[in-house]
Amino acid sequence: MQYALLSLAALAATATAQTMNLTAALTSNPQLSNLTTYVSLFPDLLTQLGSASNITILAPSNDAFAKFLNSSTGGGDIKSNDTSAIQAILTYHVLNGTYPASSIKSMPAFVPTMLTMPAYANVTGGQRVEALLDGMNVTFFSGLLQNSTVTTADLNFTGGVIHIIDNVLTIPENISTTAIAAGLSSAAGALTQTNLVSTLDSAKDLTVFVPNNAALEAIGSALPNLTTDQLAGILGYHVVNGTVGYSSTLTNGSMLTSMSGMNLTVTISNGSVFVNSAKVILPDVLVANGVVHVIDNVLNPNATSATPNPTASTQSVAFSGASSASSAPFTSGIPTPTSALGSGAAGAAASASSTSAAAGAMSSSSSKAAAAVGAMRTGEVALGALFAAGGAWMNL
Repeated sequence: MQYALLSLAALAATATAQTMNLTAALTSNPQLSNLTTYVSLFPDLLTQLGSASNITILAPSNDAFAKFLNSSTGGGDIKSNDTSAIQAILTYHVLNGTYPASSIKSMPAFVPTMLTMPAYANVTGGQRVEALLDGMNVTFFSGLLQNSTVTTADLNFTGGVIHIIDNVLTIPENISTTAIAAGLSSAAGALTQTNLVSTLDSAKDLTVFVPNNAALEAIGSALPNLTTDQLAGILGYHVVNGTVGYSSTLTNGSMLTSMSGMNLTVTISNGSVFVNSAKVILPDVLVANGVVHVIDNVLNPNATSATPNPTASTQSVAFSGASSASSAPFTSGIPTPTSALGSGAAGAAASASSTSAAAGAMSSSSSKAAAAVGAMRTGEVALGALFAAGGAWMNL
């Protein structure tokens, strides 16, 4: 009898959810008691959300919070009562716009959130999440390729819609932290060697094409003779300043102006995305100040007209005369990562799918996962890596 009464209460709550205000919608759902508690700690935020219209709330379930509290990616902020970090986490779960589950498609969309605090979001219009339909599942990817899947969709309230998700979103980290988490020790080391860590971490609205460890190792013979200025100069060719180029915005033949002032050319062929002659192997790694795309080759500012061979399994290095080193360079002194990409279930998937989606292929989260895992195994993902690798080839 008690079960029947509870079931009727649940049905009644569902039926009236469309007319509920936010507080009622949260408190009426037992899966969201932890979220309700955390939001209640910030009366001004609760008032702001309660009076807002046209928003989407990605609501972590109680189980999601339990996993988060035991993780290395952010549970410590709640345990230590870091109110600034907690408020940042909460606002990152609020999307600007109403997005019912039916509006999420297989082409990734990068949706702005209410997280605009400069310490956590150095991108115009607020930090983003990636929204993607994977088969029948609506999935959101956040920092470090965390995967959060909608378990209960379309709980309507007066200000918009709520989706319950199975993992707390991860706020995108800065470039250097993301690089280390990705296991790109060569890239992170090169970035440190050129004293560019703080410069890149603090810049606003960046797109960075990051060569993986294998790309750096492939031109290892050229590295010892480079000066710091030469290494730094090449890095600028891998960075697009003032534009956040998510995969869904990249089109065949489009040109991007690098920080060095020279152009980069995007090619989309047979489901693959290339920048000059480098293939994007892991797209859309969200960082605090933009987005990182991992590539399999180092870009050469003295070879801006380099083009890919889409039918080849690997691309030729863009630096004539360079040969491979016996081990990955620049790895000395790089710390062991305390977190990893794709810590959510299938979270590693985020990037490959996005790139492929831009090319019209490989949109499932499982294929993303495979690409991300592969990138991690070879140290391909770090943003810092990209920069470092680029600098190495400057005068070749």
